[in-house]
Amino acid sequence: MKRLMGRVAGMLAAFTVLFGACFSAAAQTSVSTKTPAGSAVQYCASTGGVAEEMYPAYGTNGGNPLRLSGTQGFCVYTASDQSQIYLLLSTLYTAHPSLAALAYYAQVQASGSCEGNPASCYCTQLGGSDLFGGVNAAGGGWIPPSDPSFVLEACIFPDLSSIDSWGLFYHSAGIVRGIDLSKVLRYKNPYNARKE
Repeated sequence: MKRLMGRVAGMLAAFTVLFGACFSAAAQTSVSTKTPAGSAVQYCASTGGVAEEMYPAYGTNGGNPLRLSGTQGFCVYTASDQSQIYLLLSTLYTAHPSLAALAYYAQVQASGSCEGNPASCYCTQLGGSDLFGGVNAAGGGWIPPSDPSFVLEACIFPDLSSIDSWGLFYHSAGIVRGIDLSKVLRYKNPYNARKE
C-alpha cells in the first residue's frame, strides 16, 4: 500500500510540475506578447514619433478608393529632410524578435531581378507581402484619415509585424528615412552582437 501511495504521490508531483510549467509558460507568453495600445503610443511619442491610426483601402490609383474594414496604429518618424518611415506600433514596441525588425537590421541587398515597384518586390524578396503596392494596377495601402491623399505601402510579414516598404527598401542600400530604427526599436539588433 505504501508503494502504491508513493507512486500516486510521485505521479501527482510530476503532473503538478508538468502542468505548472505549462501554465507558467502560457502566462509568461500572454503577458509578454500583449502590447498595451496606450504604452505603445506613449513609447512612439517618447522616441520622437507620431502615432497615427490608419485604415486599409483598395483602388487608390483610381481616385475613389474603397475603404476596407479595420484600422491599425502606426508610428511615423519624420526627419529634418522630410523623409519618413512608418511601422506598426506593435512592431516598434515589442522587445521580442519580429520579422520586420530582423529584415530592417539585416539590410539584405535587393536582388534587382523584379520589374515594377522595387519596394514591393523587395518586400516579397524578404518573405513579406506588400498586400497592395505593386500587386495590381488598382493600387491600395494604408491611409491616415487626416490625409486621404497619402497611401502607405507597408510590408507585412507572416508574424504580422509590419514596416514601411519604401523605408525598408532604402535602408537596404544604407539610406535612412525618417529615423534610424535601431535607435528606437525595443528589440535590439542581434547582428551587431555577433560582430562584437
